[in-house]
Amino acid sequence: MVSQAIHMVLLNPVCLGLIFVGVVIGIIFGSIPGLSASMALILFLPMSFGMDPMNGISLLVGLYMGGISGGLISAILLKIPGTASSIATVFDGGPMADKGEAGKALGVGILTSFVGGLISIFALMFISPYLAKVTLAFTSAEYFSIAVFALTIISSLSGNSLLNGILAGLFGIALSLVGIAPVDGAIRFTFGNAKLYGGFSTVVILIGLYAVTDIIRTGFERRGILGDGSKYNYSLKGYGISFKDYISHWRLIIQSALIGLGIGILPGIGGSTSSLLAYTAGKSTSKYPEKWGTGIEDGVIASETSNNAVIGGSLIPLITMGIPGNVATAIFLGGLTIHGIAPGPLIFQKSGQYVYGIFIALLVANVIMLICERAGLRIFVKLLDIPKYYLLPIVLVCCVVGAYCANFSIFDVWSVAVFGLMGLLFKYLKIPSTPMIIGFILGSMTEENMRQALMQTGGSWSIFVTRPISLIFLLIAVASVCMTIRKQVLKAKSAKAAGAAAKEDEAEE
Repeated sequence: MVSQAIHMVLLNPVCLGLIFVGVVIGIIFGSIPGLSASMALILFLPMSFGMDPMNGISLLVGLYMGGISGGLISAILLKIPGTASSIATVFDGGPMADKGEAGKALGVGILTSFVGGLISIFALMFISPYLAKVTLAFTSAEYFSIAVFALTIISSLSGNSLLNGILAGLFGIALSLVGIAPVDGAIRFTFGNAKLYGGFSTVVILIGLYAVTDIIRTGFERRGILGDGSKYNYSLKGYGISFKDYISHWRLIIQSALIGLGIGILPGIGGSTSSLLAYTAGKSTSKYPEKWGTGIEDGVIASETSNNAVIGGSLIPLITMGIPGNVATAIFLGGLTIHGIAPGPLIFQKSGQYVYGIFIALLVANVIMLICERAGLRIFVKLLDIPKYYLLPIVLVCCVVGAYCANFSIFDVWSVAVFGLMGLLFKYLKIPSTPMIIGFILGSMTEENMRQALMQTGGSWSIFVTRPISLIFLLIAVASVCMTIRKQVLKAKSAKAAGAAAKEDEAEE
């Protein structure tokens, strides 16, 4: 079967060409705010119908791989996550670009995307049957506890004010409740507007808070816009980081890859949660956590390793159990079934050559992604040389198009404008917007799994503490909150002591 798969992929010029085309198109879709790997898969899925099964699947593999990785380009250069998976890349990638290290940030991000993808593909190849069995033990109670644990990262990303971060997170959770309830179908907080029945799209909120807010803020700085247009020189030697320096981050890389794999295996969580968890875990275990968010490669490495590790992780339950972990893999599942490939425990016996073909196609797509993004690095960085009075209107048009394409609704375009103004208000009040995004993404997951678990037990909350895995995640969540509170108390005490010492020095003088 392996030799047959090699012949179908590596020795097939058409298949290799389709992987290349898929990766390039995927990178373009991933780098444009509002578009995504899922949208690329949806648009090109009909094209794969008439193809040879392996050729059609290879095209989808290339689109998926390129779409996930492409989000780092706009996240670093424009501080706008091209995809939800690249939210955490903005935290350090954007400041690195501001410091004149855009080339290094992109190089590190591209290299790390390749490494994260490689680790996940090998995990998919060698341990997928064993890892998939673990997920069978997860019920709605475990997913609820995981969501609660993930929500605790709000406290670590709240900046200087824990209260403001918590308020922003609660506001994000409130936004996730808008629309039709996931279990009983109740209509909530729509105020009679049918457009709100489906709730707000994550893409719309991301574009509004990260893109439109910055465009409006820059618009107020008229002198900065008119004075912009100078050319910048960036060092683009290799990938911006030496092999020795990169290997020195091996603990962070492995930790982030494992988080990405774990999140990918669990259906319904997604790359955005993975990158945020990996970023927070990396910051918590770092020897210099105060530097995170100021523009260091560690933040980019954590985010991009984890969100690319999700690729292989999400395909594990898809191939071995037929369970899609996210929207992209659900579309990928459609592509497999169209070509007569039925995922499940017997897939290796019935369609083994195609499974190994997918593994090889993923490896080839990962290599092509590395080459294409590295080759285009100088072109990407040149975006910063474009004067803002040219660049920002183009970005705004892309944002509007991306928002409209999310659901083909003008209402989403108006929503983007509203969230842009909301982000501006948050900046003025010094309220971090990241906790709001986290609250929104995890809010619906928390509610849905909580209600499903309570329905199973007739309303008894004991299910969350009587199931061992659920209890472990809840205990970790409690420990995380306690550690954050302790850090805040110690920080306040040290600030108070420093203030008292300064007053004493002034009195002596």
